[in-house]
Order: sequence, then C-alpha cells, then structure tokens
Amino acid sequence: MPRQARIVVVGYPHHVILRGNNKSFIFYSDEDRHFFIECLKDAKEKTKSKIYAYCLMTNHVHLLVEPSSKDGLGKLVQSLGRRYVQYINRKYNRTGTLWEGRYKSSLVSKDEYLIACSMYIELNPFRAKLVKNLKDYRWSSFRHRTEGRSDSFIDLDPVYLGLGDTEKERRFNYKRWFLTNGSADKESNLIRTATQKGGVVGSKDFIDKISKSVDRDLILKPRGRPKIHSDPFLD
Repeated sequence: MPRQARIVVVGYPHHVILRGNNKSFIFYSDEDRHFFIECLKDAKEKTKSKIYAYCLMTNHVHLLVEPSSKDGLGKLVQSLGRRYVQYINRKYNRTGTLWEGRYKSSLVSKDEYLIACSMYIELNPFRAKLVKNLKDYRWSSFRHRTEGRSDSFIDLDPVYLGLGDTEKERRFNYKRWFLTNGSADKESNLIRTATQKGGVVGSKDFIDKISKSVDRDLILKPRGRPKIHSDPFLD
C-alpha cells in the first residue's frame, strides 16, 4: 500500500522529529550539537522557514517549523540531515545512514495547542531526567523563551507574542503557563500520536478544516490538559 502524503500546510507550524537509526546517538559532543545548529540555521535561511522551538536530545531532535512553501519543510529537513550526516561520518570515520527512515511530523494549529507543543518539545530533558531545572539545559529553545538568553535563529510565534506586551511579561506568562498547564498525560499523548502518525494537533474544528482541505479523514484524540505533577523549575 502506498504511503500517504505528508500533511504540509504553508502558514502553519509543523512539529518535526528526527531520530537516530535504531535509537543510536546522533550527538557525541557539544561540538556536534553546535554544528547541527549551524546546519539548522543555514537550512532555515535557504528555505525561508521560521523555527519556533527546538530540543536536541542524545538520539533524536524536536523542531517546530513553519515552512514558507509546500516543499519547504522537506527541503529544510533534507538540507539539515544530509549536511549533518556528512559531518558525523567524516568526523567519526563511519559510513551509512544516521537517521531512522522518514522524519515524523504533525501540523499544529496557531492557538493554545501551539504553546502546548512548544512545552512538549522543551520538557523533553526534564522528562528524560537529564536536568532538574529546565533553565540548566543548553540545547533547547526554553531559555530563549523564559530566561531572555538569545538564540538568533529562533522566531517568536504569534501565540507566544500574545502572552504580553513586553519581553519580561511574555517570559513570565510563558513560565506560568508551563507550571499550570504543562503538556502531560492526555495532551502529551495527543501530540505524540499525531506526530508519529502524521496527523494534526488542534481543536476539532481545526482538524475538520484540514481534513477537508487534504481530503483525508483525520482521527481526533480526546483533548486534555492535566497539570504536571513535577516542577520543571526546581532549583
């Protein structure tokens, strides 16, 4: 059976996951992570995309990308992936693939679900118990949004910008939203399932709208936003 076409809609963010083949590491040092970010910056510029959030883990990467063209998402991932593989193979004297098949992606609506998806991405190091305090993790967009530590390639999405009139107010409200509405349980499952299956993260009305535009039935999982029981800002 032929695989379904990936859902890509210009003007909306897409949650992208790149995984190492067979769950293998894709980063072995901070130098590797720095080079990956340089590749990401170049790919963003070439495709004129926007990047709202990211997180680099040991064997996978999360990105929240808004493409400027129908093929922009694929071109960004292709440019990023190829250049980084060449670097890794050359540096570590290896050959062959680095990535696990096709990248995973989901379309995300521009409302509270966009904030929830950003949180889901940025909570990864806390869930994996790499840090007790998210501001201690260097390789995500979290510190850019909450601590004012600039990542020059990160764009501020319209929902985040709506959290306040000043940078300080937006940082405070984003952190507060994180603590009171953190992406967990049912909502995490919704985001995870949609991305694994190439679906849509959003309200029923939004999913129905996209279903009609792509002429495809899209399953909506129950929505829920229970509070996180642990505090990702522990000192």
